[in-house]
Amino acid sequence: MQKRIVAFLLILAAGLLLTPPSAGGEGPPAIRAASALVMSGTGEIVFDYNADERRLIASTTKLMTALVTLEHAAPEEAVRILPTFTAVEGSSMYLKNGEDYTVRELLEGLLLASGNDAALALACHVAGSPEAFAVMMNEKAQALGMTGTHFANPHGLDDPAHYGTARDLGLLMAACMENATLSALLAERSAVVREQTYINHNKLLSLCPGCLGGKTGYTEAAGRCLVSCCEREGTRLICVTLGDPDDWTDHQELYNWAFSLYSARPVSEALRFSVPVVGGQQAKIGIRAAEKRLFLPRSAEVTLVAHLPRFVFAPVKEGQAAGTAEIFCNGEKIGDLALFYGENVDEAL
Repeated sequence: MQKRIVAFLLILAAGLLLTPPSAGGEGPPAIRAASALVMSGTGEIVFDYNADERRLIASTTKLMTALVTLEHAAPEEAVRILPTFTAVEGSSMYLKNGEDYTVRELLEGLLLASGNDAALALACHVAGSPEAFAVMMNEKAQALGMTGTHFANPHGLDDPAHYGTARDLGLLMAACMENATLSALLAERSAVVREQTYINHNKLLSLCPGCLGGKTGYTEAAGRCLVSCCEREGTRLICVTLGDPDDWTDHQELYNWAFSLYSARPVSEALRFSVPVVGGQQAKIGIRAAEKRLFLPRSAEVTLVAHLPRFVFAPVKEGQAAGTAEIFCNGEKIGDLALFYGENVDEAL
C-alpha cells in the first residue's frame, strides 16, 4: 500500500513541457524581425513570431554544415584545398590553393569568419561534392524534426530551394550546443589559423551577458539573420531572428525579457521525502529523484504529489525504485517524476 505525500514549492526549470504556461505580466519587447523565436535549451517555446514562415537563412546554414561535418569527420583530419573552393563568392577565410588544412581550422574559418570557401572544402571532404553534402544536411534536418527547412548548399548563398524557419533553426542550435566540439567553437571570440586571425562575427559574445555562441548570416535578399544561445543562472535559452535589421538589440531585449519571467531549477532539489524501514539498521531511508528540470514561469506554484510505500523491508539497495511523484503546475498535471531510494540499508544484526 502506498501513501500520498504532497509538497508545495515555487520553482522554475527545464524539460517537461512542450510549451510552458504563460508567465503573465509584461509582454515581449517590440522587435523588427520578419520571424523570431525564443525557446529553452530543451525545446519549450517562450516566444514566437512567424516562426514557421519559410525564409532565406543565409549563413546560419553553416550551423548545419558544421554539425554534419563533425558527425562524419575528425577535427584533425587533413583537407586539401582545390581552386574551386576559393572561387566561391561572398565571405571567405581566404584559403590557399593546394595547401592542407585541418577540419578544425576550416570549422574556425566557417563559424568565425563565415567562410564560404571553408563550407565548400568541408562539404567536398565529407561527401565528395556540395550536392551530396546537401543530401546529408537534409537527412540530418529531418532527424532533428526541422520540417520547414531544405538545404541546397553548405554555405547559405541564395537559392530558391534553400530555406528554413525560425523554429527549425532553434532546433538546430539546440543540437549544436549538445556537441561539445561545436559548442566550444561557437564560443570562440577569435582564432589564429596560419598566422591569419579571425574575429567572430557574433557580437553578442561581448554584448550580451551569458551568450554561449551563435551564428550570423546576411544576404541582400535574406536580410540580417542571427541564431544565438544564452545561459544565465543555469537557465539556457535560444533566440532566432530572421530578416531583422536590428538583430543585436532584439536578441538582447528578448533574452532580458525571457530571463526575467522564466527560470530553471532541478525539481529534485525540493524532495524531502523518506520511508520507514522495517528490520533495518536504520529507521528510515531517504528518497531521491532522477534528474529532471522544469521550465515554468518564476511565479508558478508547483505541487509534487509523491506516491510511496508506507514502509519498506530491509535490505534496500540505493537506486532501487521507490515510487513516483506527480508534478502539478497551478493545479494542472504537467509530468511525472521517478523516485528512488537514496542509500543502502542493510538488515539489522
